[in-house]
Amino acid sequence: QVQLVESGGGLVQAGGSLRLSCAASGRTFSSYTMDWFRQAPGKEREFVAAINWSGRSTYYADSVKGRFTISRDNAKNTVYLQMNSLKPEDTAVYYCAAELVRRTVVPGPRLARDMDYWGKGTLVTVSS
Repeated sequence: QVQLVESGGGLVQAGGSLRLSCAASGRTFSSYTMDWFRQAPGKEREFVAAINWSGRSTYYADSVKGRFTISRDNAKNTVYLQMNSLKPEDTAVYYCAAELVRRTVVPGPRLARDMDYWGKGTLVTVSS
């Protein structure tokens, strides 16, 4: 079993920044592909960003490219999402997810149905 716990959400004004963290426990974190998804009220869960096991390969949704940065610290079993230039449309519950796949390259946007484990989410609210 893998447990994922997100933190760092909150209320921020448009143009501001937040850093989300996801702490993992259980199996060998350094082998996982790690992902962030988000779900706004009334909308489907959507892919945000993914990072391969080494941190050398990342992939972003077009809506966050250039504003968000995903990173990981395998020594701390933690993945991060640095969110800058936040917009009201970024308001959502942000979920951390793990794929038990050791990838050299993240090939493209990930699908929610392909995730093996999920965290419970952290709420990000961006006010205008």
